[in-house]
Amino acid sequence: MPEARQKAEPAPYRRRPLAAVGLRTVEQNVPVLIRRLDPDLPLPARAHPGDAGLDLFAATGVRLEPGQRAVVPTGIAIALPDGYAAFIHPRSGLAARHGVTLVNAPGTVDAGYRGEIRVTLLNTDGHHAVSFQRGDRIAQLVIQQVARVVLHEVETLPGSARAEGGFGSTGGHAAGETPAGERDPEPGRVQISQETGRQGVGDSVPPPPC
Repeated sequence: MPEARQKAEPAPYRRRPLAAVGLRTVEQNVPVLIRRLDPDLPLPARAHPGDAGLDLFAATGVRLEPGQRAVVPTGIAIALPDGYAAFIHPRSGLAARHGVTLVNAPGTVDAGYRGEIRVTLLNTDGHHAVSFQRGDRIAQLVIQQVARVVLHEVETLPGSARAEGGFGSTGGHAAGETPAGERDPEPGRVQISQETGRQGVGDSVPPPPC
C-alpha cells in the first residue's frame, strides 16, 4: 500500500498590518468635548466593549401613541473635531420590540453644532403606545470621520456595471416579483383604469386642473 500522506500542519495565523492589505487604520481616542446640560443624567457610554454607538438618554419622559412622533432632549451638547460628524441611530431593541425608530435616521450632528442633541422618536406600531421615562436609553450616537469632497461638474459620467439602475434594479423578494412578461416597459407612468377609475401603471395622465 502506498504510504499514507500526512496532512501538513496549518501555518500559525499571523495578523497582517492593515497597511499591508491596503486598508487604512481608524484613528483612535479622538477627543470630543461634551457639556452636560442636565447634570443628573449619565454621559453617553458604550453598553459593551467594541460597540460602535454611545447610548443616549432621555432628559424628559414621553409617551408616544401609535404613529406619533416627538422630539426628545438628551441633556448633552458636544463639540466635534473638524472633519468629523456624529450620527444618531435607532436602538435595535426598541425597534424590534416596540417599533420605535427615528424619523430622520440617522440624524446628523455637524462639527460646528453646539446646541443640545435631541432625538426625533417615532412609534411605528399601529396599535400600541410606548412610554419612556427620564434616563431611559433612546438612541445611539456614532462618531465618524467624514471626507472633504470637491465637486467637479461634468457633462457625462463614466460608465459602471449598474449604470442608471435605481429602485428595485437588483430584484426583490419572491412574493413581490412580477413575471417578466407582465412588467411594464416604461415603469413609473400612470394611467386611470376605465373600469375602476383608479390609477395604475401604464400611460401617463396629465395632472388634474387646479
